Amino acid sequence: MAEVATFAMSDQLLVVIDPAARRTDGESVRIAKDVLSAGAATKVCLPEGPAEFARALARRGSRRPVVIGDDRALMRAVSLLHRQRQLAECVLSVVPVGAALSLAGSLGVPTGAVAAARAVLDGEERRLDLLVDDSDGVVLGTLRIPPVRDPAAPAGMNGANGANGATAVGAVPGRPWLRTCQSLVRTLVPVRGTPAAESGPSRLRVEVDGMTLVDLDQPVEAVSVVPGIAGVAEVEVRPASVGAEASPLRAAGRTVTVSGAHFRYRADEVVSGPVLRKTWTVGEGGLRLVLPGR
Repeated sequence: MAEVATFAMSDQLLVVIDPAARRTDGESVRIAKDVLSAGAATKVCLPEGPAEFARALARRGSRRPVVIGDDRALMRAVSLLHRQRQLAECVLSVVPVGAALSLAGSLGVPTGAVAAARAVLDGEERRLDLLVDDSDGVVLGTLRIPPVRDPAAPAGMNGANGANGATAVGAVPGRPWLRTCQSLVRTLVPVRGTPAAESGPSRLRVEVDGMTLVDLDQPVEAVSVVPGIAGVAEVEVRPASVGAEASPLRAAGRTVTVSGAHFRYRADEVVSGPVLRKTWTVGEGGLRLVLPGR
């Protein structure tokens, strides 16, 4: 992880305010914008959707981009810059505003609007490792297999409201048979978002730098991969326990390949899959992020 000098107050900033942040917490957006405008020359963009968001970043010129938004806005900016092959050339700042801020916080960005805006003005560039998959996707935080259930998801998506996520309907007067039919359907039809293949231990082969950490003959409960430091990823596999709890298997390397039965994975905030095989490679120092000075 490398550091450079703090930024000059004369820097010109391109402030891109995600529409979700404006809807969720307009007051924090206003405060952040005022702090940034008081400390630097700013151009403010208010994109109404992903296409305008992408155009604003592409047309930033020599201005340093600052994203005001939640973790999804941060990931959107990183993914766009990566696909344009400009991520390595761009020093990115973020002011976290919204409901989901855990990723930004884990990277070291203050989650308060004032502190984060001040870090944009007075902070330092840090080069952080990330993961790039074989489909050109980017992971900044933790990769999980199988994906962890999202506690913020609507109840129906987690199976709490009955078959296929539909809200259960009470018995209609004069039709007592309806409740029986609904109960039978809930029993026979799998709940949306919870396929049978993901309801228990998975059989996966996990390879780190070409060496097998766990093979298909050992069921596993979970796999996690996190960008570490010095260009390696930290891998943890939790085998399915029989009786006494099995100890996690750990390894570190530059390349991680997972293969086996159709599996889904959660990369930061996004669940993808199912896939049969996927490889992630460490991009050393691939993210140039402005963080508070030490």
